[in-house]
Amino acid sequence: MSAPVEDRPLKLLFVTEDDPLYVIRFFEVFFEEYPKDQIEIVGVSVQEAFHEPKWKTAKRIFRFYGPIDFFRLLARYFKVKLRGDSIAKLAETKGHPIVSCGSVNDPEYIERVKAINPDVIASVAAPEIFKKPIIETPSVGCINIHSGRLPIYRGMMPNFWQLLKGEKTACVTVHEMVEKLDAGGILGTLEWPLKDNDSLDRVITGTKQDGARLMIDVLLKMKKGEAIAEPLDMSNKQYFSFPQPKDVKAFRKRGHKMI
Repeated sequence: MSAPVEDRPLKLLFVTEDDPLYVIRFFEVFFEEYPKDQIEIVGVSVQEAFHEPKWKTAKRIFRFYGPIDFFRLLARYFKVKLRGDSIAKLAETKGHPIVSCGSVNDPEYIERVKAINPDVIASVAAPEIFKKPIIETPSVGCINIHSGRLPIYRGMMPNFWQLLKGEKTACVTVHEMVEKLDAGGILGTLEWPLKDNDSLDRVITGTKQDGARLMIDVLLKMKKGEAIAEPLDMSNKQYFSFPQPKDVKAFRKRGHKMI
C-alpha cells in the first residue's frame, strides 16, 4: 500500500458487472453508507456479466439453475428491468459518473482512468482478469472483494462451493490485486454464518450487503495508511470453476436450495 491520503477524500473508481439482481445489493448498501467526507467516488465502470453476450450468460445460468429456478430468476430479472433498475442507473441517481469500459485492459480505458487519477480501483465481481498496466494505474492500490476464503476458494461462485463443501461460514475477503488471480495480500475479512439447509440466494445477497460494509472499512484504513496486507500462503491453494449440473445436484442433495 502507498502513503496515506490525509488532506482530502480518497478517490475511488469501481469496476463491476451488469447484474441488477445480486451485485447491485452491494452498491445499494455502499452508496447509502460510505462516508462522503472521507471517500469520493470518481467513477463506476459497468461491464457485461461474464464478459460475454447476454445469450451466452442466459445459457450458462439455465444450466446452473435448472428450468424451474431459471424461470423464477428470469421473472425477477424482467421485473427489475421493467422498473429500470441497474447499477449504472443507481450510480447516476447518486451523482456518480459512469466511465465506459469494454475491457479494463484496453489501453484507451487505461488512459481514461489515468485522466480520472483514482487513488484506488475496487473490483466488485468484475468479469475479467486485471493485467499489470491497470493494476498499477491507481496511486494507492487496486483491490478486489471475493466471497470466499482465500486461497482455498479461489475462482468462480465461491458461495456455492462453500455451501456444497459444508463450511459453517462464508468468508468474505478484500484483497490486493496482483497479476495472478485471487492471490494478493488480504486486507480484510468477515465470517458470514451459513445454515445447514440454506439457499444460495440468501447467501449471495447477504454477503454482497455485508461485503459493502467490509469494503468501506478497508478503504478507510487505506486512506489512513493503516491497511496492512497479510500475504497469502499459496501452498494450500485451490481453484473452482463455474459449477456443473452434477455439482448442483449434489448441492440440492445436501439440503440446500438455489433460490
